[in-house]
Amino acid sequence: MANLELYRVFYTVARCGSLTRAAQELFISQPAVSQAIKQLEGQLGVTLFNRTHRGMELSAAGGKLIYGRVEEALRIIDGAENELTELRATASGTIRIGATDSIFYHILADKIAMFNRKYPTVRFELLSSTSPYTVNQLKEGKCDIAFVNLPMEDGDVKFYGTIAHLTDVFVAGDRFRNLRNEPMPLRRLQELPILMIEENTVARRSLASFLDNLGVKLVPDTEVSNWDFMIKLAVKGMGVGCIPREYCRKELDSGMLFELRTSPALPARGVGIALNKTAPLSFAMKQFLAMFEEDLR
Repeated sequence: MANLELYRVFYTVARCGSLTRAAQELFISQPAVSQAIKQLEGQLGVTLFNRTHRGMELSAAGGKLIYGRVEEALRIIDGAENELTELRATASGTIRIGATDSIFYHILADKIAMFNRKYPTVRFELLSSTSPYTVNQLKEGKCDIAFVNLPMEDGDVKFYGTIAHLTDVFVAGDRFRNLRNEPMPLRRLQELPILMIEENTVARRSLASFLDNLGVKLVPDTEVSNWDFMIKLAVKGMGVGCIPREYCRKELDSGMLFELRTSPALPARGVGIALNKTAPLSFAMKQFLAMFEEDLR
């Protein structure tokens, strides 16, 4: 059976006209080059080179007869390898992303659009749900990557890192303007109409755990399923909402909402990446993950 590397050594020696220069180009020793030529000559039963004072010259009855064919064969093989390299380096297929509506809107939208401009052939399947349900979808193989609210623990998935921090704050609209700039102990919030995200969410569990440690229990007057709806209700004066500051910055900057000066402040949370421990990563997935390298904390 032909040894491709022997033919590659033969071709390099013929092109360089020297064992020394061929060895330098191939990053192997000169004796190794000489041995490869002898081995190929033994397999073919012909002398491939004439060794002269000028260097290595192709023999008329051996080397010159096969040089052109070897050159063509190596060019075809190298071309095929380059095509495979380019194929591997071009993202394709579908990336299935699981996240909450707010994470998609506030954190992922720009990244997804940027990736699409770079790799337009990659399709996205966006699966919106709560973080606990999204992690279940990840474990069941229904999505390839999950962006979830932290803190969250699950030994069956790999948490890749935190890409954004969220600061929960209590906000209110003009109806509660008398509370603006007034110190607000968390216990006093029990006297106000409260808007909260639904119970089966990381945000709600995190808030409840923090308040329980302070001996404070807030019973919401209204529960909502997403932050945008809560923001709208808070602006309309329906109650005081507990919302990540990062999600209502526009309303805070415009004055439609203001932030209550609660004491103590609520702890910061995070948004992290979760991956299936056993699922292999496609090239497209690796490139998509690379977009978050600078954000990881």
